[in-house]
Formats: sequence, structure tokens, C-alpha cells
Amino acid sequence: MARLLLVDPVSQLIVPQHSPGGHRCYSRYQLRLAQRARDLVDQGTALEAACRIIVLEDQLAEAQRINAQLQRDRVSHASPQKGSA
Repeated sequence: MARLLLVDPVSQLIVPQHSPGGHRCYSRYQLRLAQRARDLVDQGTALEAACRIIVLEDQLAEAQRINAQLQRDRVSHASPQKGSA
């Protein structure tokens, strides 16, 4: 029962694909998430909180990626085009 409780938040965070033979297949990204969760738990963070932290970190990284792309797009649109008068 305790093992089930420990796995549940992670199973919601990391959902593996399955091979034709039914084996679970994890991506490198999923394995990095699992390692990050393990590191946080080893530092004393509750598992559920660790999973929430990982989700928030992932959302922040995505927002930063989008922001950087928007900044690049804005700079490229703001610079004068050659051949324009």
C-alpha cells in the first residue's frame, strides 16, 4: 500500500508509452523528470510537492522559450528591411 501511494503522483507526472509486447517505454525526458523527482525527494521534499515543482519548472522553461522566440521575432520585424523605402 505504501509503495502504491509513493508511485501515484509520479505515475500522473510520467506516463510511459508501451511497446507492442506491452513493456513500458520511457523517453529520456521522462527519465530526467523521474531523476529530478528523486533528487527533490532525497532532499526532503514530499513526493506530491516534488511533482508539482517539476510541473511548474517545466511550465516556466516553456514560457521562457516562448518569450525568447517572441523577442527574436520582434527584433527581426523591427529592423529595417533591405530594399524598403
